[in-house]
Amino acid sequence: MPFALGARAAARGYGLVVFDQAGSTNIEALASARQGARAPCWFVTTEQTAGRGRRQRPWVAPRGNLASSVLEVLNVAPVVAATLGFAACLAIENALRQVSREAVLRSGGSSALDFAVKWPNDVLAGGRKIVGMLLEAEQVAGGLAVVAGIGTNVVAAPTDTPTPAVSLRDLGVEVSAEDLFSALSESWVEYFGIWNEGRGFADIRRLWLERAAGLGQPVAIRSGHAIIEGIFDTIDEQGCMLVRTAEGRLEPITAGDVHFGSVASKGAV
Repeated sequence: MPFALGARAAARGYGLVVFDQAGSTNIEALASARQGARAPCWFVTTEQTAGRGRRQRPWVAPRGNLASSVLEVLNVAPVVAATLGFAACLAIENALRQVSREAVLRSGGSSALDFAVKWPNDVLAGGRKIVGMLLEAEQVAGGLAVVAGIGTNVVAAPTDTPTPAVSLRDLGVEVSAEDLFSALSESWVEYFGIWNEGRGFADIRRLWLERAAGLGQPVAIRSGHAIIEGIFDTIDEQGCMLVRTAEGRLEPITAGDVHFGSVASKGAV
Protein backbone atom coordinates (compact mmCIF):
# COMPACT_ATOMS: atom_id res chain seq x y z
CA MET A 1 0.00 0.00 0.00
CA PRO A 2 1.49 3.40 -0.93
CA PHE A 3 1.63 6.37 1.42
CA ALA A 4 -1.52 8.51 1.25
CA LEU A 5 -2.94 11.41 3.21
CA GLY A 6 -6.07 10.92 5.25
CA ALA A 7 -9.23 12.46 3.81
CA ARG A 8 -9.26 15.52 6.08
CA ALA A 9 -5.57 16.24 5.49
CA ALA A 10 -6.07 16.05 1.73
CA ALA A 11 -9.14 18.31 1.95
CA ARG A 12 -7.12 20.89 3.92
CA GLY A 13 -4.62 21.10 1.07
CA TYR A 14 -1.66 19.28 2.57
CA GLY A 15 0.99 18.14 0.13
CA LEU A 16 2.80 14.82 0.33
CA VAL A 17 6.37 14.01 -0.71
CA VAL A 18 7.36 10.36 -0.40
CA PHE A 19 10.92 9.02 -0.45
CA ASP A 20 11.91 5.41 -0.89
CA GLN A 21 14.85 6.34 1.32
CA ALA A 22 15.89 9.68 2.82
CA GLY A 23 18.76 11.00 4.88
CA SER A 24 16.44 13.15 6.98
CA THR A 25 12.84 14.14 6.33
CA ASN A 26 13.38 17.27 8.44
CA ILE A 27 16.24 18.35 6.19
CA GLU A 28 14.10 17.73 3.12
CA ALA A 29 11.24 19.78 4.59
CA LEU A 30 13.46 22.74 5.51
CA ALA A 31 15.12 22.64 2.10
CA SER A 32 11.70 22.81 0.49
CA ALA A 33 10.83 25.90 2.57
CA ARG A 34 14.10 27.59 1.60
CA GLN A 35 13.23 26.95 -2.04
CA GLY A 36 9.91 28.76 -1.67
CA ALA A 37 7.38 26.16 -0.53
CA ARG A 38 4.72 27.79 1.63
CA ALA A 39 1.82 25.33 1.57
CA PRO A 40 1.69 22.75 4.38
CA CYS A 41 3.31 19.49 3.34
CA TRP A 42 4.31 16.09 4.70
CA PHE A 43 7.65 14.44 3.90
CA VAL A 44 7.74 10.72 4.65
CA THR A 45 9.82 7.57 4.23
CA THR A 46 10.01 4.09 5.71
CA GLU A 47 13.83 4.22 5.75
CA GLN A 48 15.79 7.16 7.12
CA THR A 49 19.57 6.97 7.22
CA ALA A 50 20.75 10.25 8.76
CA GLY A 51 17.97 11.58 10.96
CA ARG A 52 18.62 13.58 14.10
CA GLY A 53 16.94 13.72 17.46
CA ARG A 54 17.43 16.19 20.25
CA ARG A 55 21.01 17.21 21.06
CA GLN A 56 22.04 16.00 17.59
CA ARG A 57 21.61 12.36 18.55
CA PRO A 58 21.22 10.10 15.51
CA TRP A 59 17.73 8.85 14.70
CA VAL A 60 17.98 6.11 12.11
CA ALA A 61 14.78 4.48 10.90
CA PRO A 62 15.33 1.02 9.40
CA ARG A 63 12.99 0.08 6.57
CA GLY A 64 9.49 -0.46 7.88
CA ASN A 65 9.61 2.27 10.52
CA LEU A 66 7.99 5.66 9.94
CA ALA A 67 10.05 8.83 9.51
CA SER A 68 7.72 11.76 8.91
CA SER A 69 8.03 15.54 8.93
CA VAL A 70 5.32 18.14 8.46
CA LEU A 71 6.11 21.64 7.22
CA GLU A 72 3.98 24.59 8.30
CA VAL A 73 4.88 28.20 7.42
CA LEU A 74 3.44 30.39 10.19
CA ASN A 75 3.24 34.00 11.26
CA VAL A 76 4.17 33.39 14.88
CA ALA A 77 7.13 34.15 17.13
CA PRO A 78 9.65 31.32 17.69
CA VAL A 79 8.66 31.05 21.36
CA VAL A 80 5.07 30.38 20.29
CA ALA A 81 6.14 27.95 17.56
CA ALA A 82 8.00 25.92 20.20
CA THR A 83 4.69 24.97 21.81
CA LEU A 84 3.60 23.22 18.59
CA GLY A 85 5.71 20.27 19.70
CA PHE A 86 3.11 19.41 22.34
CA ALA A 87 0.37 19.29 19.69
CA ALA A 88 2.60 17.05 17.56
CA CYS A 89 3.07 14.62 20.46
CA LEU A 90 -0.68 14.48 21.00
CA ALA A 91 -1.26 13.88 17.29
CA ILE A 92 1.04 10.87 17.05
CA GLU A 93 -0.09 9.48 20.43
CA ASN A 94 -3.69 9.66 19.22
CA ALA A 95 -2.78 7.99 15.91
CA LEU A 96 -0.95 5.21 17.75
CA ARG A 97 -3.92 4.54 20.00
CA GLN A 98 -6.19 4.38 16.97
CA VAL A 99 -4.15 1.99 14.82
CA SER A 100 -3.14 -0.23 17.73
CA ARG A 101 -6.74 -0.54 18.89
CA GLU A 102 -7.80 -1.53 15.37
CA ALA A 103 -4.93 -4.03 15.11
CA VAL A 104 -5.80 -5.61 18.47
CA LEU A 105 -9.44 -5.98 17.43
CA ARG A 106 -8.41 -7.59 14.12
CA SER A 107 -6.30 -10.10 15.99
CA GLY A 108 -9.15 -10.99 18.31
CA GLY A 109 -7.66 -9.30 21.37
CA SER A 110 -9.37 -6.88 23.69
CA SER A 111 -6.74 -5.05 25.77
CA ALA A 112 -5.63 -1.59 24.65
CA LEU A 113 -1.99 -0.54 24.76
CA ASP A 114 -0.82 2.06 27.26
CA PHE A 115 0.63 5.15 25.54
CA ALA A 116 1.78 8.33 27.28
CA VAL A 117 3.52 11.55 26.30
CA LYS A 118 6.86 12.33 27.91
CA TRP A 119 8.22 15.84 28.32
CA PRO A 120 9.38 17.45 26.17
CA ASN A 121 8.74 15.51 22.96
CA ASP A 122 8.57 11.71 23.26
CA VAL A 123 5.78 9.15 23.32
CA LEU A 124 6.09 6.07 25.51
CA ALA A 125 4.43 2.67 25.29
CA GLY A 126 4.44 0.80 28.58
CA GLY A 127 7.16 3.15 29.81
CA ARG A 128 9.44 2.59 26.80
CA LYS A 129 10.11 5.09 24.03
CA ILE A 130 8.21 4.45 20.81
CA VAL A 131 8.28 7.95 19.28
CA GLY A 132 10.90 10.68 19.18
CA MET A 133 10.22 14.14 17.86
CA LEU A 134 12.37 17.07 16.73
CA LEU A 135 10.87 20.52 16.18
CA GLU A 136 12.92 22.90 14.03
CA ALA A 137 12.18 26.41 12.78
CA GLU A 138 13.80 28.81 10.34
CA GLN A 139 12.81 32.29 9.19
CA VAL A 140 11.91 32.40 5.50
CA ALA A 141 10.30 35.00 3.27
CA GLY A 142 6.68 35.17 4.33
CA GLY A 143 6.94 33.71 7.80
CA LEU A 144 8.54 31.13 10.06
CA ALA A 145 9.05 27.67 8.54
CA VAL A 146 8.30 25.18 11.32
CA VAL A 147 9.02 21.49 10.84
CA ALA A 148 7.83 18.81 13.22
CA GLY A 149 9.83 15.65 12.65
CA ILE A 150 8.14 12.56 14.08
CA GLY A 151 9.98 9.23 14.12
CA THR A 152 8.00 6.14 15.13
CA ASN A 153 9.29 2.63 15.85
CA VAL A 154 6.90 0.50 13.83
CA VAL A 155 8.86 -2.72 13.19
CA ALA A 156 12.14 -2.16 15.07
CA ALA A 157 13.53 -0.14 17.98
CA PRO A 158 17.09 1.01 18.72
CA THR A 159 18.93 -0.60 21.60
CA ASP A 160 21.39 2.17 22.52
CA THR A 161 19.03 4.95 23.64
CA PRO A 162 19.12 6.66 27.08
CA THR A 163 15.47 5.64 27.52
CA PRO A 164 14.66 1.98 26.72
CA ALA A 165 12.87 1.81 23.36
CA VAL A 166 10.18 -0.44 21.89
CA SER A 167 8.40 -0.92 18.57
CA LEU A 168 4.79 -1.66 17.74
CA ARG A 169 5.90 -5.08 16.51
CA ASP A 170 7.60 -5.76 19.86
CA LEU A 171 4.22 -5.06 21.47
CA GLY A 172 2.47 -7.53 19.19
CA VAL A 173 0.87 -4.86 17.01
CA GLU A 174 1.24 -5.49 13.29
CA VAL A 175 0.52 -2.31 11.34
CA SER A 176 2.28 -0.72 8.39
CA ALA A 177 4.07 2.62 8.37
CA GLU A 178 1.66 3.64 5.61
CA ASP A 179 -1.43 2.97 7.72
CA LEU A 180 0.06 4.76 10.70
CA PHE A 181 0.94 7.77 8.57
CA SER A 182 -2.60 8.07 7.22
CA ALA A 183 -3.91 8.14 10.80
CA LEU A 184 -1.21 10.62 11.81
CA SER A 185 -2.03 13.04 8.98
CA GLU A 186 -5.69 13.01 10.12
CA SER A 187 -4.77 13.45 13.76
CA TRP A 188 -2.40 16.31 12.91
CA VAL A 189 -5.26 18.28 11.33
CA GLU A 190 -7.22 17.93 14.58
CA TYR A 191 -4.50 18.95 17.02
CA PHE A 192 -2.95 21.61 14.78
CA GLY A 193 -6.41 23.13 14.63
CA ILE A 194 -6.75 23.08 18.41
CA TRP A 195 -3.30 24.68 18.77
CA ASN A 196 -4.44 27.46 16.39
CA GLU A 197 -1.09 29.27 16.01
CA GLY A 198 -0.58 29.13 19.77
CA ARG A 199 -3.91 30.68 20.70
CA GLY A 200 -5.21 27.27 21.76
CA PHE A 201 -2.18 26.16 23.73
CA ALA A 202 -4.19 26.20 26.97
CA ASP A 203 -6.34 23.39 25.54
CA ILE A 204 -3.28 21.54 24.18
CA ARG A 205 -1.63 21.87 27.59
CA ARG A 206 -4.70 20.40 29.33
CA LEU A 207 -4.89 17.47 26.90
CA TRP A 208 -1.14 16.87 27.15
CA LEU A 209 -1.24 16.79 30.96
CA GLU A 210 -4.07 14.22 30.83
CA ARG A 211 -1.70 11.90 28.92
CA ALA A 212 1.58 12.85 30.62
CA ALA A 213 4.01 10.22 31.89
CA GLY A 214 5.42 10.76 35.35
CA LEU A 215 3.11 13.55 36.46
CA GLY A 216 3.26 13.84 40.25
CA GLN A 217 6.18 11.42 40.44
CA PRO A 218 9.86 11.81 41.34
CA VAL A 219 11.91 13.09 38.42
CA ALA A 220 15.53 13.96 37.71
CA ILE A 221 16.57 16.17 34.83
CA ARG A 222 20.12 16.28 33.57
CA SER A 223 20.90 19.56 31.83
CA GLY A 224 24.56 19.81 30.91
CA HIS A 225 26.47 18.91 34.09
CA ALA A 226 23.62 19.89 36.42
CA ILE A 227 20.97 17.56 37.81
CA ILE A 228 17.68 18.88 39.16
CA GLU A 229 15.55 16.52 41.24
CA GLY A 230 12.06 16.80 42.63
CA ILE A 231 8.44 16.04 41.75
CA PHE A 232 7.06 16.63 38.25
CA ASP A 233 4.39 19.19 39.14
CA THR A 234 3.05 20.43 35.76
CA ILE A 235 4.03 22.33 32.61
CA ASP A 236 3.54 26.08 32.41
CA GLU A 237 1.99 28.32 29.75
CA GLN A 238 5.21 28.23 27.70
CA GLY A 239 5.60 24.45 27.93
CA CYS A 240 8.41 24.46 30.52
CA MET A 241 8.42 21.55 32.97
CA LEU A 242 7.89 22.71 36.56
CA VAL A 243 9.67 20.59 39.14
CA ARG A 244 8.87 20.98 42.83
CA THR A 245 12.14 20.62 44.71
CA ALA A 246 12.60 19.23 48.21
CA GLU A 247 12.59 22.83 49.46
CA GLY A 248 9.14 23.39 47.94
CA ARG A 249 10.39 25.66 45.17
CA LEU A 250 8.96 25.32 41.64
CA GLU A 251 11.92 25.05 39.28
CA PRO A 252 11.20 25.74 35.57
CA ILE A 253 13.02 23.40 33.17
CA THR A 254 13.47 24.49 29.56
CA ALA A 255 15.59 21.56 28.33
CA GLY A 256 17.22 18.38 29.57
CA ASP A 257 17.11 14.59 29.73
CA VAL A 258 14.23 13.44 31.92
CA HIS A 259 14.32 10.32 34.09
CA PHE A 260 11.43 9.07 36.22
CA GLY A 261 11.10 6.74 39.20
CA SER A 262 14.02 4.59 40.30
CA VAL A 263 16.35 6.17 37.76
CA ALA A 264 15.56 9.56 39.25
CA SER A 265 16.52 8.32 42.70
CA LYS A 266 19.95 7.42 41.33
CA GLY A 267 20.58 10.95 40.08
CA ALA A 268 19.80 10.34 36.38
CA VAL A 269 22.98 8.37 35.76
